[in-house]
Amino acid sequence: MATEIAIDLGTSKTVIASGGKIILELPSVVTVDTETWEPVLFGEKAYKTYGRTPESLTTVFPIQNGIIAALDATEAMLTEYVKSAFGNRISRPKVMVSMPTGVTPIQHHTVANAIEAAGGRNISVIESPIAAAIGMGIDFSKPHGSMVVDFGAGCTDIATISMGGIVECESLKLASRDLDEQIIRYVKKEYNVLIGPLTAEEIKKQLGCAYKRPLEVSMVAKGRNLLTGLPQTFEISSSEVYEAIYDTLHTICNEVRAVLERTAPDVVGDIKEDGLYLTGGGARISGFDKLLSEYIGTEVIMADDPEHSVVKGEGIAIKRPELLENGDYLYRSIKELIVEQ
Repeated sequence: MATEIAIDLGTSKTVIASGGKIILELPSVVTVDTETWEPVLFGEKAYKTYGRTPESLTTVFPIQNGIIAALDATEAMLTEYVKSAFGNRISRPKVMVSMPTGVTPIQHHTVANAIEAAGGRNISVIESPIAAAIGMGIDFSKPHGSMVVDFGAGCTDIATISMGGIVECESLKLASRDLDEQIIRYVKKEYNVLIGPLTAEEIKKQLGCAYKRPLEVSMVAKGRNLLTGLPQTFEISSSEVYEAIYDTLHTICNEVRAVLERTAPDVVGDIKEDGLYLTGGGARISGFDKLLSEYIGTEVIMADDPEHSVVKGEGIAIKRPELLENGDYLYRSIKELIVEQ
């Protein structure tokens, strides 16, 4: 029976772990009836409907920029995912869920509502960079500074940490999904072709890069010609994708540098000595670690498993609460959260 559950409630994917193992990993997507808003499909099946639904159905991404944007859809999705992961083998479990840095009490309460609807009773919210640091094995319990950048799908969390807590942070509403939007705009402008978000994501995964590749690579993609309205096939190169996403990647690097500039000098000295830790799905963009290293003038250490650092860290923190003793990470019931408002 699962009594402790870790949930990484991401803009792109929801990952659930228990007992040190990842139990479920599915897209954070729900297809609903347009009229009644009743859920019809979840996860992979719902994701495949994105951009392909009739008028009677709507594809909803209930998590936007790491924050719950559609509470009912989130509750239905989490209930479905927890049931798929554990069946009836849960009883009032402790649940730790990650959120971006700087969440408000209202946002905290909203995610607690969603977790309670899915069967959780004692809930703790942890900032994504703190969870990622634990998941990467960073010891930040001592008076020694570290820096973590969690480059996710909906937001990029940047934090300097020391003594079990956050020193300086920024939750940037600019992340991997914005790269998809830039690719869509580029193809529309250069080829007069409109592509869907799934095609843009595939182009990013195959050709996305922070530097022009020494050996040019390309792929064939399909879309709708904006003049004729007919299907069109076109070829796009890695150099073109580099041009499309250049500004977004450099903006993120500038924000990382801005957080460093606000951080105490001694902490910055520690980061210079140890390096910056990079995680999140967006960290896999070819050459981004090198670009970030050039911006801040120190080594960038990539997580071994960047997509799962957060949920792994949550799982460790549930077992070892002393890692969070300097922060406000108590498990609370929904009633206790209501009292605190």
